Amino acid sequence: MHIQDSHWSSASALAAGGAVSAAGGHGRGEPARNTPLRVDAQRNLEHVLRAAREVFGELGYGAPMEDVARRARVGVGTVYRRFPSKDVLVRRIAAEETARLTEQARTALGQEDEPWSALSRFLRTSVASGAGRLLPPHVLRVKVAEEQVLAAGAGAVPDEARVPQQRSQPAAGELRLVPEQGMEDDAGASALLEVVGRLVERARAAGELRPDVSVSDVLLVIATAAPSLPDAAQQAAASARLLDILLEGLRSRPV
Repeated sequence: MHIQDSHWSSASALAAGGAVSAAGGHGRGEPARNTPLRVDAQRNLEHVLRAAREVFGELGYGAPMEDVARRARVGVGTVYRRFPSKDVLVRRIAAEETARLTEQARTALGQEDEPWSALSRFLRTSVASGAGRLLPPHVLRVKVAEEQVLAAGAGAVPDEARVPQQRSQPAAGELRLVPEQGMEDDAGASALLEVVGRLVERARAAGELRPDVSVSDVLLVIATAAPSLPDAAQQAAASARLLDILLEGLRSRPV
């Protein structure tokens, strides 16, 4: 997992790309070239976004824009024309991957009746898609308050997972998600945390999930990738094996 906080420090908006307009004049009767240029611009954008997902997924968000441009087979100037800074591109990719994970979690909730089946389906689908490796760092640092679980003696929660000075106590078994500072206005991240929190609550209430497992633990499982292997089949097998081990670590065991 390669995620760096520095690229969330300065950008304030996602990429807003307009269509590239034709340059230069056209003589009377010469057909306008706006449409072909818009098509080219859209194609270049798709290449850049695909390349950015691959490069950042492999090397982390610290990878230079030149690597993205090379993977997309475009000039680095083409990348910067659509994304005026690297932070803007990073935020665009992170937002898209966060939305993809949120949709996968909602699908698991809606189509799986068994709490553990829903949670494991979400994890398997998300790991297979590779989206977890592109999550923004503030999502992975979500804090979870579990005073009611602790009061019941169900298990210990690390100090960093506790939230001091709660205004009100959550209901028994309920998870209260407290966004990292600076994330309060991130609707996409908040939506992801809410739906994953429901998956975790259901699995815990059913006695299928270890009581000390938090939402951040589940997201860290998604963000954990097997080492890259040259053979695609070996890579898939290694990823599946790693996920099986991590899932076993999440499950509760009879005392």
